[in-house]
This record gives sequence, C-alpha cells and structure tokens, in this order.
Amino acid sequence: MCGRFVVSRAAGDLVALFDVDVEGADLPEPSWNVAPTQRIPVIIDAVNRAAATDENAPEVLRRLEAARWGLVPSFATEPTASAPLFNARIETAAEKPAFREAVVSRRAAIPASGYYEWLVAPDGGKTPQFVSSGDDEPILFAGLYEWWRNPAAAADDPARWLLSTTILTREGAGPLASLHERMPVFLEPGLMEDWLDPRTTGDARLLAEISLAAEELADDMVFHTVGTAVGTVGNDSPELVLPVH
Repeated sequence: MCGRFVVSRAAGDLVALFDVDVEGADLPEPSWNVAPTQRIPVIIDAVNRAAATDENAPEVLRRLEAARWGLVPSFATEPTASAPLFNARIETAAEKPAFREAVVSRRAAIPASGYYEWLVAPDGGKTPQFVSSGDDEPILFAGLYEWWRNPAAAADDPARWLLSTTILTREGAGPLASLHERMPVFLEPGLMEDWLDPRTTGDARLLAEISLAAEELADDMVFHTVGTAVGTVGNDSPELVLPVH
C-alpha cells in the first residue's frame, strides 16, 4: 500500500519533466512526508474544448493540478475528515462504485520521489523504509481522480469544486514483496499517454496492462531504513529520507 510519500520536485520542474500544457494555481510545495488528506500534485489529461472551434488547437491538454489525497466520490454528500479512499485496489477498481467511473475516463499520474513503507518484524515492531528508484529520477504512481461539487457553494465560488485523487495499488512484486503484501502501481512511462488520455476507455485490459508493467518496474526499486521521525506527520524535511543503521 502507499500511505506516505515524497514529492521533492518543485511544480516548475514537474511541468518541464512531463510536458505539462497548463499549470494549475496554488500548487503544493515540495514535501518529504505527504500524508492522506493533504494536497498533492497530479497530472491529468483533459479534452480541450477550444478544439471544437479551432482546428489548430490540440484535442487534449496536459494539466498539473493540486488534488486532495483521498478520493471523494461524486455521489458523496460531503468530504469526510479522514481519507479512507487514498488507495484503491487495481484488481477491483473497475467494479467499485467509488472508482468505476474514474477508471473509464478520469485517470491520473501522481509524481513522486519515493514512498515510505513500514517493515513489520516477527515481534510486531515496525521499521520505516524509504522506497525509490535509487537514482533521483522521479517515479509515477497510477491514480484515479474525481470532481466533487459542493451543493452549498455559490456558482461563482472557487471552492465549489473539489479535485481529489487516489493511488492504485497491487500485489507486491520483486524485492518490494518483502516489505508489504501491497505496493503502489508504478506507471510505465511508455503507457502514460494511453493511461491519461480521456478518449481511451479504461477497462480491465488497460488495468491489467499497467499492473503487469508495474511488476517489472518493481524489480528496479531500492529501499533503505530511515528514522522513526517520518511517523509524525508534522515532520517534513529532506533528512527524513536519509538512511540510518
């Protein structure tokens, strides 16, 4: 699973790295201890309405936006204070009411520098580990996103719409299987275009394809023990990812 992660790149770097066309307002600052309910950067592709009247306009625009980590389904009466939907199992996402519509056309890529997992010892003790690509290259988590409309907000209220997201998970693979039975679905860069394209209908085939590719990417991930300070949400500094012995 993925309950804490790191985004050490600034928004401007992410825009350049992932060929973003539109940079959203008020994007979150880098963080070394991102927790559920916090705002995180998400990459989404959206149909460009201008293309309907301008043949030179691109059909799809890539956007970098800020989203609440913890998906709020469109049918929810209100966002909850907690974020129980910060992860979604890829095996069942297409069937769950909270996720199935997002699987069809609201899929996201969530940039990260790595994530934390807690290794459980035979005696029940937990030791935090930092998982990354090992070469300072950003990784992408496959995610889903949703828009929730606040029925109490006025039509011209900027807070009328809430963008939220969840990270897909799958069975642990490769060296990561020794950390936890679940892991994030790493998004293969070569599959990013199809995954994000809202004109591509998300189905069981697409989910299976990115899940299989994530299994191969897991072989290249590395991890090391970090200090227990990461367990406190208020702690946030680059020192959190440094190895300890």
